[in-house]
Amino acid sequence: MQAMANFFTRLVSRYMPDPLVIAVLLTAVTIVLAMLVEGTSVFAATRFWGDGFWGLLAFSMQMTVILLAGYILAKTPLVDRLLDHIAGLVTTPFAAIVVATLVGGVGSWLNWGFGLVIGGIVAQKLAVKVRGLHYPLVIAAAYSGFALYGIGLSGSVPLLIATEGHFLQDEMGLVPLSQTIFSPILLITSALIIVTLPLFNAWLHPKHPEDIIEIDLGTVEKPAAPTLGDTRDATLAERLNHSRIVGIGIGLLGMLYVVLYSLDGGSLNLNTVNFTFVFLGILLFASPAQYLAALNDGVRIVSGIIIQYPFYAGIMGILVGSGLMVSFANLFVDISSATTLPIWSFVSGGVINILAPSGGGQWAVQGPVMIEAATELGASHAATALAVQIGDQWTNMVQPFWILPVLAISGLKLRDVMGYMVLILMYLGIIFVGAVWLWGYLGA
Repeated sequence: MQAMANFFTRLVSRYMPDPLVIAVLLTAVTIVLAMLVEGTSVFAATRFWGDGFWGLLAFSMQMTVILLAGYILAKTPLVDRLLDHIAGLVTTPFAAIVVATLVGGVGSWLNWGFGLVIGGIVAQKLAVKVRGLHYPLVIAAAYSGFALYGIGLSGSVPLLIATEGHFLQDEMGLVPLSQTIFSPILLITSALIIVTLPLFNAWLHPKHPEDIIEIDLGTVEKPAAPTLGDTRDATLAERLNHSRIVGIGIGLLGMLYVVLYSLDGGSLNLNTVNFTFVFLGILLFASPAQYLAALNDGVRIVSGIIIQYPFYAGIMGILVGSGLMVSFANLFVDISSATTLPIWSFVSGGVINILAPSGGGQWAVQGPVMIEAATELGASHAATALAVQIGDQWTNMVQPFWILPVLAISGLKLRDVMGYMVLILMYLGIIFVGAVWLWGYLGA
């Protein structure tokens, strides 16, 4: 296993470019596929690309806010002290890898934005604390927990198909969370990953000291929180900037709205999660000035997403405009039966996610094809829909987009961690294929 890890690390170190270059290359690949498979002209493909470039702008902002709000929440004094306490209990590299995976995994199951950033933060804290810890691996381990987001409480597809009025309700009805996230199969799958993935990641830790790369403590940023100083000389504006009354007051108002929204039967979606995270962060910081300081520090972790997501939106435009995404989906549908449709839905979801990492946007186009096939074949609607989501979260392990915030926190490059992510992809593939096959077999 260590030999394989070294092989893939050397391979990606030599041949893998930066994430933005990968997005550009995927754009070129998608254009060529549209030309070869759909007969789309290069001019039409270019129009699809340009028209779609800003097509997911609102969704891009939601993704940016949820990551930024999750980072700020993780940096609040209460949560930061808790993470310091957790890191302080760990003394060995083995335990550090296990803890980083657990924090990232449990956090992502609860909310993908929070889990994504809190895993990276605790991994960095562990790297500072534990001597002999291989820094690229602990960062990869923290990110690997992101593989649980789609079958957790913030999974885009299960939340969507459980929401009244969703666009496929006439074809498949409402699918309650008891049949998806909280179904026995997915709960067992989540538990299996939580128990075994940390051990698998720890197994990958280099055995020879010369192979271990420890964190460079000089790269760890420690932004200083602004202080008011001598209150006797403070202006009214400075007092307001640091006022706990202002911060706690608006934070409590936001929390009151969340309670009222829930009592009124409001649904859980990205906007409500973002709203909750933003005002909970303000409440826990109390001081508006300290909140803004954390906000300024957090902007660097989302900078890559801000510019790169439009590129993937452009790819999505080509996939949709040319019909390539539907053709991909139909290719797998044509070879499916009631039992195997979830398996091929999983595979197709994973392949399409490499080109366009957007669970919700992908489902909007791929979903109608897969659900129509499930109806005709007598396959489980829930299993088919969640198989697409699971395929999406599976190939996120090697799709370079969502790891950008973790890399920004760690200061590492994509090539530093990708060798380990390939092995993690292989391991998770075994678990996911088994779960999807069993679900399809039982549901057919």
